Amino acid sequence: MAVMKQKGPSQKSEKANKRVWLYLVLLTLQYGAQPLLSKRCIRNEVIVTSSVIACEVAKVMCALFLLAKAGSLKKIYNEWTLVGSLAASGLPAAIYALQNSLLQISYRNLDSLTFSMLNQTKLLFTALFTYLILRQKQSFQQMGALVLLIIAAVLLSLGESSGKGSSGNDPDQILFQGIIPVLVASVLSGMASALCQWASQVKKRTSYLMTIEMSIVGCMCLLASTYKSPDGEAIRRHGFFYGWTAITWIPVISNAAGGILVGLVTAYAGGVRKGFVIVSALLVTAMLQFLFDGKPPSQYCLLALPLVISSISIYQKYPYRIKKKEA
Repeated sequence: MAVMKQKGPSQKSEKANKRVWLYLVLLTLQYGAQPLLSKRCIRNEVIVTSSVIACEVAKVMCALFLLAKAGSLKKIYNEWTLVGSLAASGLPAAIYALQNSLLQISYRNLDSLTFSMLNQTKLLFTALFTYLILRQKQSFQQMGALVLLIIAAVLLSLGESSGKGSSGNDPDQILFQGIIPVLVASVLSGMASALCQWASQVKKRTSYLMTIEMSIVGCMCLLASTYKSPDGEAIRRHGFFYGWTAITWIPVISNAAGGILVGLVTAYAGGVRKGFVIVSALLVTAMLQFLFDGKPPSQYCLLALPLVISSISIYQKYPYRIKKKEA
């Protein structure tokens, strides 16, 4: 009689680890390709709010399809409650909405270099809130890897902003409408990322359900903003799909797929690793620009490449280990 071999814990762990790495690689490629797709496929006439709302709706449709395919849609529907939804997804969604508003204010009052460098502090705040909320500690080597990653992000920011002038605003405006908003946004980004990870790992809320809930909240916020915003006036005057073509859907669907992947990465890999993806994606963008536009990567990009590779390798190789108490 044949004896069937069951998969042991190590085999299951290895399979899960491979799946996590697949999510990380796919998200890196999506982040890296998104700027080029948006530039080539979205015309200047397209109303920004309409493309963002379409992206959120596409996220909801993708997540519903994946839940239905997994056979868990009915179970989630029966167990879903408004209170549970607000507790798990409502707060992160509201935080992300506020963060995006602060970033828009800051971006208008800072030069690109200063904005990009200050925006990288969200990596440290993500690690901090992951510890405060989830008690997830970082090893000494992992903290060093985060420092390397931030240095790489600064170098990439220098390459992106080389040749661009300053914003020309007065010092008070730069401080109160530029520096402070982006720093507060970085704190909020770290907090929201840790809360999403908490909801996924502690409350066992599926990433697909959280994507649906947060996308719906995001759509409601955007629709509310159209009552007074210039985009809302443009939609009422020209129509929701003004300036759209068939290829406009390519970056919209790509961005929606990225939203699904962000949820999976946060759930299975954590918010800190998502920071590694964001910085790595800048290198992918530089490579794609060279391949398709003939624009060679800057010297800063070439300097950042080994730092990103080293930081990812160190962070993965030296996780925090709980010290065993001596008997």
